Amino acid sequence: MPEISFQSLFLFSALFRVFLILYGEWQDAHMEVRYTDVDYFVFSDAASLMASGKSPYERSTYRYSPLIAFLLMPNSFLHQSWGKFLFSASDLLVGLLIHRILKLRGVPEKLCTYSTMVWLFNPFTFTIGTRGNCEPIVCSMILWILMCLMNDRLLQAAFWYGLVVHLRIYPIIYALPIILILDPRHFQTGKKPVLMDWSSSTLNSSSGASDSKITRSQYIWNFFTSIITWRRVTFGIISGSTFFILTGLCFYLYGWDFLHEALLYHLTRTDPRHNFSIYFYHIYIHYEREFSILEKLIAFLPQFIVQLVLIFHFALDLPFCFFLQTLAFVAFNKVITAQYFVWFFCLLPLILPWSNMKLKWKGLACISLWIGAQTHWLMWGYLLEFRGKNVFFQLWLASLLFLAANTFVIINVIHSHVYCPLFKQLQGNSSKGTKDD
Repeated sequence: MPEISFQSLFLFSALFRVFLILYGEWQDAHMEVRYTDVDYFVFSDAASLMASGKSPYERSTYRYSPLIAFLLMPNSFLHQSWGKFLFSASDLLVGLLIHRILKLRGVPEKLCTYSTMVWLFNPFTFTIGTRGNCEPIVCSMILWILMCLMNDRLLQAAFWYGLVVHLRIYPIIYALPIILILDPRHFQTGKKPVLMDWSSSTLNSSSGASDSKITRSQYIWNFFTSIITWRRVTFGIISGSTFFILTGLCFYLYGWDFLHEALLYHLTRTDPRHNFSIYFYHIYIHYEREFSILEKLIAFLPQFIVQLVLIFHFALDLPFCFFLQTLAFVAFNKVITAQYFVWFFCLLPLILPWSNMKLKWKGLACISLWIGAQTHWLMWGYLLEFRGKNVFFQLWLASLLFLAANTFVIINVIHSHVYCPLFKQLQGNSSKGTKDD
C-alpha cells in the first residue's frame, strides 16, 4: 500500500471543505432543511448590527464575545459565506497544529498523518466549520497555546489563553494544569524545556507506570511548597490582564448586555429545551419557578470534583489531561449540544500515538457505544421534536445512558493510555530550583 503524504491529505481536505460550503449554499436555496447552522444566522445578524454601529446584542440569542461578530463583519459587504470560509480555515489550521505538535513530540510521520486524519476527516468536525459554527477558532487557539508552552513561549501562551477564555469561558478548566506544569523541574532560567520523546515513552511504558505515581506526588508536593515562581506569576498576570482588559473594553462598549449574554448567562444557564445533558429534565419540570443562584451553580459540583481528580492525576501529561478534562466537562455539563463534541475531538489525535487500545475490538466497542447512545437519544429527540410525542422521561433515560457511555469511554481511554509527561525533568534541579526561577 503506497504511503499517504500529509500534504496530499491536507489539500484534499481543504478542497472537500470548499465543496461542502458551496453545496451548503445550494441546499439552503433549494431544500426545506438548511445545511447552514442556525448559529451562523445569529452571528451574521450580530455582525451586520455591529457594522452599522449598533450593539450585536440587539440580536436575540447572540451570546458570544463581540469579537466573533467583529470577525464576521465582511459577511455584510463581502459575501455571506465569509464566516464559513473563516471557520473552515481555522478547522484546517487545527489539522496543521495537530500534525506539528505530534512532530515536536517525536511521533513518526506515518503515525502523525493517520492521527491528524482523525480530525480532518471526522464528520463531526468538517461539518462544524462548513455549516458556520465558530468552535474551530477556539480549538485552533487552544492547540496554539499548547504549542507555545512546548516551545517555551510563555508570554504568547498567556496572551492567547486570556483571549480564548474571553471568547469561550470553558477553557478556564485548563488553568490549573497549565500552572502545575510550569514547574521549576521543567523550566529553568537559561535552559529550554526538553520534551519527552514518543519513542522513549513507548519503550519505557512498562516501567513508566510505577515511576509516574512517584513523579506525580513529587510534583503535587512541589506545587504546594513552591507555588509562587516567576513563570507562574507571569502567566497569571498576562493571561488575567488580557482577559480583564478585553472584558472591560467590551463592557465599556456594550454594558450589561455583554456581561450577561457573553459571560453570566453561561454560568447560570438553565435551558428547558431537550439536550444531551442529564439535567435538562429537572430543569424542564421545574422551569416555571425561579431557580436560585445556588441551585444554578450546584450542578458544577460534580464537574469540579471530576476536574480536580483528573488534573492531579494527569496534569504532567498535558495533552492527555486536556482531553480527559474536556470530555468529562462536556459529559457532566448542564447543557450539551453536538457542537461541544468538537472541543475534545481536536485533542483526540494528540493522545492516539500513546494509546494501546486496538481498534478491534475495544476501540470499536467504545466508538459503537458512544455513537449508539447518541443515536438512541436522537431517536427519542425526533419523536419529541417532530412527532410531538410526550417522551421527556424516555429522553432523560437516554441522557443517563449517554452519560454512562461517556464514562465508559473515559475509563477505557485511561486504562489504555501510556502515561507520558510532556516535559523531561531537567538535570541538576532540586528544591533549590525554585530559587533560580
